[in-house]
Amino acid sequence: MCVARWCVVGLRLADPLIGLSAIGDVGRGREPGQAARTCFIACRLARSVDADEETVQQSFYAALLQHIGCVAHAHDTGALDGGRNIEVNAAADETDFSRPADILNRFLVELSPEAGLLKRLGLTLPARRMGRVLYQTSCEVAESTARRIGLPEGVQATVRHLSEWYNGKGGFLGRKGEEIPLAARIVPAAFTASLFDLLAGPDAAVAALRARAARVIDPAVAEAFSRDGANILAELAAVDLLRRLPDEEPEPPLRVPDGAIDEIAVAFGEAVDLKAPFTHGSARRAFELAGAAGSALGLEDAVVAQARRAAALRDIGKAAISNAVIEKAGPLTELEWEAVRLHAYHSERVLSRSPALASEAALAGMHHERLDGSGYHRGAVGSSIPMAARVIAATDALVAMTQPRPYRPAMSLDQACETLGRDARGGRFDSDAVSGAVAAAHGAGGRILRAAPAGLTDRQIEVLRLIAEGLSNRQIAERLVVSPRTAEHHVQDIYLKIGTSSRAAAALFALEHQLL
Repeated sequence: MCVARWCVVGLRLADPLIGLSAIGDVGRGREPGQAARTCFIACRLARSVDADEETVQQSFYAALLQHIGCVAHAHDTGALDGGRNIEVNAAADETDFSRPADILNRFLVELSPEAGLLKRLGLTLPARRMGRVLYQTSCEVAESTARRIGLPEGVQATVRHLSEWYNGKGGFLGRKGEEIPLAARIVPAAFTASLFDLLAGPDAAVAALRARAARVIDPAVAEAFSRDGANILAELAAVDLLRRLPDEEPEPPLRVPDGAIDEIAVAFGEAVDLKAPFTHGSARRAFELAGAAGSALGLEDAVVAQARRAAALRDIGKAAISNAVIEKAGPLTELEWEAVRLHAYHSERVLSRSPALASEAALAGMHHERLDGSGYHRGAVGSSIPMAARVIAATDALVAMTQPRPYRPAMSLDQACETLGRDARGGRFDSDAVSGAVAAAHGAGGRILRAAPAGLTDRQIEVLRLIAEGLSNRQIAERLVVSPRTAEHHVQDIYLKIGTSSRAAAALFALEHQLL
């Protein structure tokens, strides 16, 4: 893919990203549109501090990607937050982590709601460690996603620095002051302002930035918002944000080749796949199978293209489901089932915010519909389900059955195909769609051998796959029958070679290079 700013024709990159930014919103327990609001405020704030247009552009795209990696750390922090990652994310947004009292009385209350004061005090150090994992994973995944979809290096550097504090005492890079890119100082301030404006109004937004100034927030940026924030928020409240926001991007707008929308769909689908180790790879697998099955069934090329993109993005709504539900090994309660059923709705809702993905939105929202009306979230029946949606439903089921789940092992491909065929004969799936999906799955069974990326050895690729599964160093050592120190050496060497330092970012590297 070409670097976006070098393209003068093709897809305007902001078109899909404005809609897809809502993945981070729902993953943090917010209404879709929080990232878009942050983007508007960040652009205006950048101009308030007399930033150049490149910095405004970096602020625009970094604000849209700021929380796209927030779903990636859900599995890694599960031991501490009990899988309540969405509620804990929401509490983290409202907490001033530079003030110990705020951590104790706000964040730790949500992290451990049943704990008393003494137990919460004991959680302070583990919570700080969790925060480091959270920040690092989120920034690394956002940076990787920015690179994959063709954003300039300046945007990539900005999102990598988004968790850094102005006083150098936060984040994971240890940067401070002007060592932090200006856009990376503007976007966190814009997010805080947007959040507290929604929670309690413009005065609360100004107060929140002033309280964090010189510690978390650049004091010059906080002062600019104190001066101009009321006008920025008043204009924000008066505009149709989804229509207006593209105008905030500096000219010329960033563009990518029209075909890049496919890689954008897979990149965002794979970012959400990181939510649980057992879903790794499902976005690309569904993308490939839906495309092959649709072509085999003679669907029009444009419809096939829509189907494969919708298949890659079908599960982005899982960002809105807590990992306590997604990773639960036992039976789900009725309320938990309702949350699961709503993930298709959330996928459709997020995609419908993007004109570039409007056709894919309805298809993604129907990937759990069944011909006999037993599916969700609409309970659609028969002819009301288009053929492309029937293909996606069949490929989604096939991908899911061949992956493990906490409550069952993975089926073999033959077992999954047999089960899918039986369901088609029972009237739940379209028989032609099932035939196309089965044929595509068997046709895609072989793998093309590629040169190992980043100079990884065969042994390191084996270890990388175990890292992606979520295994600890000790578990990797047990699996490979080596010492824990040897396993740790392999892990650190892999992280050094691939330029990352979190499990989720390593898993995303493996997905991008099709090593899983």
